[in-house]
Amino acid sequence: MIDFRYHLVSLIAVFLAVALGIIIGTTALNEPILADIENQVADLEQDKRSLEDRTQQLQAQVDTADGFQEAVATPLVEGTLTGRSVLFLVTDEGVAPEAVEEVSALVTDAGGTVTGTVRLRPEYTDPSTASALQGYVTGGGLPTSVQNLPETDDAGQLVASVLAQVLVVPPGGAPAADPSALSSVLSGLSTLDVLTTDSDSVTAADHVVVLTGDPFTGDDAADRADTLVDLVSALDAAGSGAVVAGGGPSAQENGLVGAIRADASVASAVSTVDNLGTTAGAISTVLALGSEGEGTSGKYGTGEDTQPVPPVPAAAP
Repeated sequence: MIDFRYHLVSLIAVFLAVALGIIIGTTALNEPILADIENQVADLEQDKRSLEDRTQQLQAQVDTADGFQEAVATPLVEGTLTGRSVLFLVTDEGVAPEAVEEVSALVTDAGGTVTGTVRLRPEYTDPSTASALQGYVTGGGLPTSVQNLPETDDAGQLVASVLAQVLVVPPGGAPAADPSALSSVLSGLSTLDVLTTDSDSVTAADHVVVLTGDPFTGDDAADRADTLVDLVSALDAAGSGAVVAGGGPSAQENGLVGAIRADASVASAVSTVDNLGTTAGAISTVLALGSEGEGTSGKYGTGEDTQPVPPVPAAAP
């Protein structure tokens, strides 16, 4: 009879054979697998070098384009705003100071005059501030020259009407609001912490450039965006035209540029630019102001259904 030791030796032999087979098989497979991995790594390294070269080429093209835009910016806008005044309205802290300075400088190059900068605080669009704003407008503290307010209890529309009457010069030679009225309104709204000014010398202007940042977020995002749309619409209607400029995110849902473009009636009256922060965006903003003075509005930038830049006026013979 076969004893236990025979079975034990047989099992050990089987396991040794299996282990030896695994070792031999693994050794045979390792070489082609390792070679394939090495080839893939080499290919990836080559792709990486190619992408780095392509990135450098594209960056060089971008730098060249930026240099070209900066070189032609002043000649392109020169004379487009001669004799016109422009007020800047900044809707939030997300707007870079450099963007404000670049557009402001181009307005001057175009022959225009910057009359000041008004900055809105988050409280301006905060629904919790609505009752305080409505109380200010209806409480009898407005200058007597501010009249014909809309028949509504919407605080955003009421304040928009007040600001439009004091910040914008009516077209057609009508007189602007008295400087004391403008000062009174700005002081009253500053007391409510809904806006600030860069200086005490803000005066009414023919045009308004509204510079905006990222979209609103949260449950009240749409309401906040609508409040700014009401303000832009009032400023545009009261003067010789407004332009709203922001970066790419501003053209998204609940961004001011996006909200304006989503409303056909407002979009047909107010020009929008979605590449603020670039020289091209600054040029488009100023050219769009010139077009607004001629009664033409448009959508400019890189977004869907936009023109790269507004039409450039023909040079005088």
